[in-house]
Amino acid sequence: MPLKIGYRTIKTAIGTGAAILIAQQLGLSFYASAGIIAILCIQVTRKQSFRTAINRILACLLGLVVGVALFALLGFQPVALTLLILVFLPLAVRFGIQEGFVTSMVVLLHLYSAERMDVPVILNELALVTIGVGVALLANLYMPSLEKELKGMQAAVERNFATILQEFCFYLRHGQSDWDGREMIETEKMLEEAKLLAWRDVENRIVRKEEDTYYEYFVMREKQFEYLERMLPIVSTLSVQVPQGHQIADFLDHLSHSIHPGNTAYRFLDKLQVMREEIQEAPLPQSREEFETRASLFTLLREIEQYLYIKHQLGRKSPVKRKEQGY
Repeated sequence: MPLKIGYRTIKTAIGTGAAILIAQQLGLSFYASAGIIAILCIQVTRKQSFRTAINRILACLLGLVVGVALFALLGFQPVALTLLILVFLPLAVRFGIQEGFVTSMVVLLHLYSAERMDVPVILNELALVTIGVGVALLANLYMPSLEKELKGMQAAVERNFATILQEFCFYLRHGQSDWDGREMIETEKMLEEAKLLAWRDVENRIVRKEEDTYYEYFVMREKQFEYLERMLPIVSTLSVQVPQGHQIADFLDHLSHSIHPGNTAYRFLDKLQVMREEIQEAPLPQSREEFETRASLFTLLREIEQYLYIKHQLGRKSPVKRKEQGY
């Protein structure tokens, strides 16, 4: 099996070396710590890297204030370090900058080792933090595009949706099916993975456009999938064949072939309303089984309507992307 090196590993390696080189060339003490700080600041997304950088800088400043005060009061003794952690960590948590705790302790341990707190030493530590964080931010400016992966997941989800609707259609027409429901299990897992990837895409954008993200698309599909899950037990109980069942099957068949770019949900909502009115005007059921089947079909129509309405709502919020997202 070939060894695979990810882009984050490459960025971490280059960033670490660059940070150490810069600190070393500037003649800073403890220059290797600039590489450690760079490693800690390399993140998965751009926004996360900016948040991490800010939190680490603020934590270092807070740590220096607390550390200088305690070292001045108690000297460079282990008890001072113990009290430093007991005071500093709760404060960092209180201000929401606890992820900078490790970076701050690197700086404070330098002061402890040097047993000095004069201006040159403090400036040395601030320079190490600035170099480590700065190099990490520069490295994190490059993030590979997730467009190809997201489009692939979008296509896979839509294929599974089409298959599920086709299986519903088959059961409504024949009253039986040997479908094992594999696509239902696959789609649930796929949507979770797609949402995580899409959120990374959102976090990689410096300027976020809510209506323009794949994340909203996959959230919409997740909500639609909940209605597909609700339709499954309804469809599976419709063993009695009635004309209205075939009518809904034709509608689902058309819908399954329309999960692709260039469609608008309101058209199907209009067709659904017409079909509901036609079924309501049909002759009354002649048997109890037919009556129960007709009632289940009306329940199914409500679920289909909600399934379509979810997409319609997203289309209204995002008219630019509507044609790219299908049903």
